[in-house]
Parts: sequence; C-alpha cells; structure tokens
Amino acid sequence: MTAATTRSANLRRTGLLAAGGALLMLALGFAAVPLYRIFCQVTGFGGTTMRVSEAQAAAVKVAAGSISVRFDGNVDRGMPWKFGPEQTTQEMRIGQRKVAYYRAQNLSDKPITGVASFNVSPDLAGKYFNKIQCFCFNQQTLQPGQTVDMPVLYYVDPAIMTDPETRDLQQITLSYTFHISAQDTANGLDRTERAR
Repeated sequence: MTAATTRSANLRRTGLLAAGGALLMLALGFAAVPLYRIFCQVTGFGGTTMRVSEAQAAAVKVAAGSISVRFDGNVDRGMPWKFGPEQTTQEMRIGQRKVAYYRAQNLSDKPITGVASFNVSPDLAGKYFNKIQCFCFNQQTLQPGQTVDMPVLYYVDPAIMTDPETRDLQQITLSYTFHISAQDTANGLDRTERAR
C-alpha cells in the first residue's frame, strides 16, 4: 500500500467518523426534549408533578400529617383568556384526595385552544404531588365568551413526611400557565389577533 493510498484511506475514515459524530449530535439534539420531559415526570425534577391512575391513588393511605396547597393561575402574554383558581388555598391531610377548581374564560370573539404548563414549588415537592385527573392532561378549547370550571383531582404522597428535605414542608404551590396551542398558532392565530 502506498503512502498516498494510506493517506486517502485515513482521510475517508476521518470524514466518516466526523459525519457519524455530527449525525449522533443531531439525533441527541432532537431527543433531548422528550428525554428531559420523561426524566422530569419520573423524578419530579424541576417541580414536575406525578401522574397516577385511580388504582394507584386508591392504594394510598391517609396519614396523620397535614399540609396546605396554594393555587396559582396565569395566562401567557397576549392570550385573551382570564384564568385562575376558584380558591387560593386548601388545607388537607397528607394522602387525602382533594379536588381544586380553576376557572377559565375566553375574552375574545374567536374559539381559542389552550394548553396548560404546570409546576409545583418548592421543586422538591414535585415528586410527591400526584394528579389523578387534570385539565392539564389535554388541550382545552373555549368558544368566544365561554367560561368553564376545570377540576384537578390530586393528593400529596405520604412519603413526603419521610424525606428529610420535605418532611417539614408546610405549603406547596401548584401553578398553571395557559398558552395558545401550537394548533392555533399553525392556523394563523398570531399574538396580534389573540390580543384583540
């Protein structure tokens, strides 16, 4: 094998390795968001709440301790909705199922589909805050002027009392922000139209 042939083979191999590395980085870039979302849902990282089934919730025993849950509601800038909790706080026993209601009203003259993002603070409490049913699981479409009450069925896992970082916690805040759905954005409903 000549020096020129060896050099050509090395360049080809280096080029293939570089192209493969670039494709790998591109794939990881696309996978980062879904993988991060799964990580947050599994661990409660960043105040992400847990989603549980009726069967999982039925197996939970109510504990002797109690906690206060504070509710917060917001809309993204330019979204023509009024949105907020119907009550600011609920006192509850840990492990007890509770229902909280939020009210949303479409202030525009067009149907608007919204999607809710949410978090719990302090962040450490996210893995103990369990939602059984929630309006945030699906997109919500409100007709012009329509007002709806949106329930959240939840409980706080008794394991919160055995975690050294959360056992003295006295209040958890559940916060939602409604955003215009990607579907409405794709259909040409921009911020200017939303603000009308």
